[in-house]
Amino acid sequence: MEVSEELESSLLTQPWASVHFGESAFLAKVCFRNTGYILLISDLSSVWYESADTEAVGQRSKELNKRLTVHVSSFLNHLRNLMCPLLAGQPDSATTFSCNRSASGLILHVKSELSGLPFYWDFHCCPAPLEMVSRHLVRPLIRMNLALQYQVQELISLLLQKDAEIEDYRESGAALSRDRLRTEPFQEETFQQNFMAESLPKIFGAGEGQAFASALQQLYTAVTQQEVKQARKRQCSENDADLVSTAEITGDPHSPPPFQEDETTSYSERTTPASSPAQKPRLPAAKAKTKKAKGLFS
Repeated sequence: MEVSEELESSLLTQPWASVHFGESAFLAKVCFRNTGYILLISDLSSVWYESADTEAVGQRSKELNKRLTVHVSSFLNHLRNLMCPLLAGQPDSATTFSCNRSASGLILHVKSELSGLPFYWDFHCCPAPLEMVSRHLVRPLIRMNLALQYQVQELISLLLQKDAEIEDYRESGAALSRDRLRTEPFQEETFQQNFMAESLPKIFGAGEGQAFASALQQLYTAVTQQEVKQARKRQCSENDADLVSTAEITGDPHSPPPFQEDETTSYSERTTPASSPAQKPRLPAAKAKTKKAKGLFS
């Protein structure tokens, strides 16, 4: 199944959402464009996906909806209007979803109405390649974990500062007007122990379907947006390097010589103050004597 690079890049920044089909809980994300769609779905044991362009959508719509003669764009728009509310936790009551899992993949059945006629659709999902699973699930979760660790450390630092501030008030003779607001100084080790013993079991008791709450969806989107930005920067750097390499091979007169490229890539050289001692200029290569040039290689 060929995946559109544009579609998958757009899908990357879409957050995972918790959905239920019957008694089964899934995580899913989807992206629709005028050129087609891509769906990624997981039960946390396996990950499946389907990518379909307009040609595939048109062919399948003819097979499943012979009485409907609308344009492919209408099918895509209708599918978007069915799937997006589902992932937002507000499915249309007139639409039913069901799925069948097998060793070869997963089929998600959709039944609804379009233009007053029954509308049927099947998402034929096959196992997702490891790179796709890593890009959309593993790497973002690792980065989210790192971001949350930083967040916790910043909160701990703020708590310790607040404790120091309260202690200073007490030493200055300040007193609480309401004793019920009194708190004990924050102890990080005690807090961690209580969290492991009391809070952690409650988190696991909430079930896997709550894996991506609203706050985590926002964090996932922020993390993947940063990844997209970094990927674009790397791509631009690679393209610039390719242009320089090509210019050196072909001798393109419009490309700067290598020594000019070296001088302009240093930030410190570009920002040197005008008052700094002037460096001795290099002699132009054209004025170098022929005999000395030969002696360099003898």
